[in-house]
Amino acid sequence: MVATQLNSTQLYLLQLFSFSQTEESKLEFQNVVLSYYQNKVSKRANELWKKLDLDQQKLDEMCNIHERLPYK
Repeated sequence: MVATQLNSTQLYLLQLFSFSQTEESKLEFQNVVLSYYQNKVSKRANELWKKLDLDQQKLDEMCNIHERLPYK
């Protein structure tokens, strides 16, 4: 097994976890982190939706496209 060095974010999270003594506080912290990444993904998806000028009709059309390569 190869040893790796922790980056500054990982070290900071370890420090925060040292204060988490109960299962409840662990779950609260987990929810905060999940919420943060959920917001980031949602924001990026909205940006792509606007950039690609998507709407429900276009998504439905994409779901019905069958572009397989021919069998050899």
